[in-house]
Amino acid sequence: MAYPVAYQADYKEHQSRLTTFFRLIVAIPWLIVSYFWALVGAIGIIVGWFAIVFTGRYPDGLYNLTAMSLRFHARVYSWMYLLTDVWPPFDGAEHPEYPIRLVIPAPQESYSRVKTLFRIIIGIPVMVMLWLFSILYQIVGVLLWVVIVITGKNPKGLFDVQKMALAYYALGGAYLGLVTETYPPISPEDDGTPSYPASPSTPPPPTTPSPFGS
Repeated sequence: MAYPVAYQADYKEHQSRLTTFFRLIVAIPWLIVSYFWALVGAIGIIVGWFAIVFTGRYPDGLYNLTAMSLRFHARVYSWMYLLTDVWPPFDGAEHPEYPIRLVIPAPQESYSRVKTLFRIIIGIPVMVMLWLFSILYQIVGVLLWVVIVITGKNPKGLFDVQKMALAYYALGGAYLGLVTETYPPISPEDDGTPSYPASPSTPPPPTTPSPFGS
């Protein structure tokens, strides 16, 4: 059965040495905004938890807050840890044109009250995996930083490992955020969710050029 949430990352071999070198510095504005999105996501999850436990439903408004927070953090973490050098948007909208995408479906008609009530307990294996994968993506991030700064290239092998680690981090967040009741897969290719449909009639929004060049 396909996992309901999909993490997608487009591979690009050549990346900017300069913006990679200063990535943690130029990421400061996004890290500041991330505190806002973390608060938004916490509100959606906490209030949504009560709503599901009492009614079996995840209200659309709360679900959308959680989804926006998850999308924002998936893009920013993937950019910070060098899966892409395209500047991420500050909002939590879908942005199918961006090279990193967290595809989140509409909320389910109903959710298990019991699984939601005990999510913090039955979710312990996922939390352990999130901790392990956080170590992995930080180690790989250092390796990618060195390689890209020296060569200007993102090796496909390291990219794939980093994608796997960051995908699990994003999908695990969706599970703990009550978006799905299914344990996340280890590999992002296991989700089976199709990409966003192409829309040639609607061009992607303009991107802000990097002040550091390429």
